[in-house]
Amino acid sequence: MASTSNSDSTSDSGSRIPNFFRLSVDERIRALHERELLSDDDIALLRNGDHTLRLPVADKMIENVVGIFGLPLGLGLNFLINGRDYIVPLVVEEPSIVAGLSGAARMARLSGGYTATSTEPILIGQVQAVGIVDPDAAIERLLTRKQEIIDLANSLHPKMVARGGGALDVEAFSYVAPEDGRNMVVLHLLVDTRDAMGANLVNTMCEGVATLVETITGGKVFLRILSNLTDRAMVRASVSIPVQNLAGKGYSGEAVRDGIVLANDLALVDPYRAATHNKGIMNGVDAVALATGNDWRAIEAAAHAYAARTGRYKGLTSWRVGDNGNLVGEIEVPMKVGTVGGSLESNRSVLINHRLMGSPGATELAEIMGTIGLAQNFAALRSLSTDGIQQNHMTLHARSVASTAGAPDGIFEAVVEGLIESGDIKVWKAKEIIKSLSQPTRSADKASRASACGKVILLGEHAVVYERTALAVPVPLAVEASVRSGGEGISVLVPRWGVEQKVRADQTAGIGGMFADVFRTLGIEREAFSIDVTANIPRAMGLGGSAALAVAVIRALSAHFSLGLNDERVNELAFICEQAAHGRASGIDNTVATFGTALRYRAGEFSSLVCPQPLPLVVGITGDASLTAETVAQVRRGWQRRPERFEAMFDGIEKLTQSAIDAIAGNNLEDLGELMNHCHGYLNALQLSTPRLESLISVARSNGAVGAKLTGGGGGGSMVALCPDDPERVASAMRNAGFEALNLSA
Repeated sequence: MASTSNSDSTSDSGSRIPNFFRLSVDERIRALHERELLSDDDIALLRNGDHTLRLPVADKMIENVVGIFGLPLGLGLNFLINGRDYIVPLVVEEPSIVAGLSGAARMARLSGGYTATSTEPILIGQVQAVGIVDPDAAIERLLTRKQEIIDLANSLHPKMVARGGGALDVEAFSYVAPEDGRNMVVLHLLVDTRDAMGANLVNTMCEGVATLVETITGGKVFLRILSNLTDRAMVRASVSIPVQNLAGKGYSGEAVRDGIVLANDLALVDPYRAATHNKGIMNGVDAVALATGNDWRAIEAAAHAYAARTGRYKGLTSWRVGDNGNLVGEIEVPMKVGTVGGSLESNRSVLINHRLMGSPGATELAEIMGTIGLAQNFAALRSLSTDGIQQNHMTLHARSVASTAGAPDGIFEAVVEGLIESGDIKVWKAKEIIKSLSQPTRSADKASRASACGKVILLGEHAVVYERTALAVPVPLAVEASVRSGGEGISVLVPRWGVEQKVRADQTAGIGGMFADVFRTLGIEREAFSIDVTANIPRAMGLGGSAALAVAVIRALSAHFSLGLNDERVNELAFICEQAAHGRASGIDNTVATFGTALRYRAGEFSSLVCPQPLPLVVGITGDASLTAETVAQVRRGWQRRPERFEAMFDGIEKLTQSAIDAIAGNNLEDLGELMNHCHGYLNALQLSTPRLESLISVARSNGAVGAKLTGGGGGGSMVALCPDDPERVASAMRNAGFEALNLSA
């Protein structure tokens, strides 16, 4: 909780806790408790260490988890920002940052503290259209129909609009590709994401308007993704420090002031100094970002891109002598952060840290973080201007060694950093680093790339194999693939799935066996090429990963070898892959992957599934492999033993599915949810559910989902929940329970 006191008192409130650094850890926690800055539960968690990230939760956040890596959590004290007191949590391992920030805050509060302002939290989504003959005309058409684009984007996230956010405006720009001179038009979708970071939201909107952009421009949409250059979500912070307050350590106030201004001037004209200058700013900003569960990498990218916006990289702060001789400092920096969703819901430490600051909204948190950047910059420059200069001898030595080794300008700073990190500040080491950094990288632009959708089955899985109806919706950009000629034979690399193998002509199992017939059919089995795959969904989770892989690879092959395969042919070939992978496949996965639209499917025939409004879905992922071939075979064995009983269950699923079509057409989500629940009952009777699936389904229903069921093959994998009221609440509850969750507006 933040106090509104402007004084520099030593009372038991506000951000002033005298001699805090001298206390033991337990005494510091007690001091927070006495000031009622945290609840009894928070204090208990801090004392016993239960606030740290739990291993089951961590295991769902990234791949190959083997443990939890800890970093110190400290507190920046004394901060007075816009007349309010703040205690600022900082997650950082570098000594002196916390102390430097607290000292800078203490000095600033003597003259009234910091002032900060911010713009609305606007995030930019980019939709790239290529193959356009007249870019100017295309831009004019886009701007003429911008309201139509905005309305479509907002229809995908009506709750964000209800909270005062949503898509607000569009912009359009034209560019020319540097290598071949192709025209491209890029639409900017400006979205107010309120207290959410908004990356997934904006990406969904970009996906949703892509087809309309293609229709308007006459081009083909390629990229549709947010930009991390968030220069529409700006923070400006300033401070004025009387010269007499700067004196100390044997230096006059004027000398310290002028030294800070001189150091800043160098950062405004010399990119080598500016890089270090801005790194110091981000020392503080990143520490708060980590503590509050925000994407520090995105914040870093925005800051550095903004620092180079004029075409020359320079410092983000300005320090000057004010009219009254004061030292005046200012910072202007992009700062798009979130205070809801993500790790805020799954990491107890993050929740505690937000409460320590008084649970600020996103714009307030952005102002705090911008202020922290300015304060950290002041602390660093003051140190450099006084007795901190000697501490930089290692960096100076590394720069000299990098220069002696002939480090080119473009990688000079990276060589210096590599030398310092290695501990061997020697010419031979510098040359080794230069060689590694100068290795040519493969350009994705020279590879033939393609993508495909995953799928979520709403109703009808397994019964569809026995000529009943199934309803499915796409998961956009589930898999992306690129093909590149060269090397020996055919190789496939799917890093997220742990696949890296050569494909043999006689292979019958694995990825190679899945594609063997297709390679022969296309007449490329003797070619030498590599297939690089980016999988954006987990493998074997019932989300159509294998079909998406097949479609993406076949499309990339068609483009690379100029085969001219249309969607119908791609779908046929992908079905061959599905049969090889799963045995008896229904065909629904490859069809959704190919055409990327909601559809109903029966006995090889499909038609569009018309949804008047996007369906607010949350996919819960168990992390347990769902081997479709095994579950399909299991159901088939049961059907062979008791065909009448199983046919009756398939008929029951068919009736539910047909009713669901009517419910979707009438936008009756309550009925649709009830039908999904009944369908899960049949799937459970088929022995396809698992305890972890049942746990996810229970979490979803108890947190507001009107319907929840397993999706896909079962036996593990994933479930899908229909959440008309608050999808994020359901997704957060799943994450808190240790599972992965995916919001999907289908």
